[in-house]
Amino acid sequence: MRDEAPAHFSSDEEREIKQAAQEGRTPLCPLCHIGMSSRMIGGGSFGLGYARRREWLICGECRRSVIFDRRRGTRN
Repeated sequence: MRDEAPAHFSSDEEREIKQAAQEGRTPLCPLCHIGMSSRMIGGGSFGLGYARRREWLICGECRRSVIFDRRRGTRN
């Protein structure tokens, strides 16, 4: 049986990834050390009068990802 890393990033790893993205740098996957691709996710519920702007950062190698609110830099 292969020893695998957890399927998610630790809180510290997520914080480093988000900080790099907010500073305009290409975030590197802490496990694979390659640049993560970015996808913007818009939306919110129709009729609520607000729209969230989220960013989804994905590692092309291990496929782990992080989603956060661009404005606040938080997960929700």
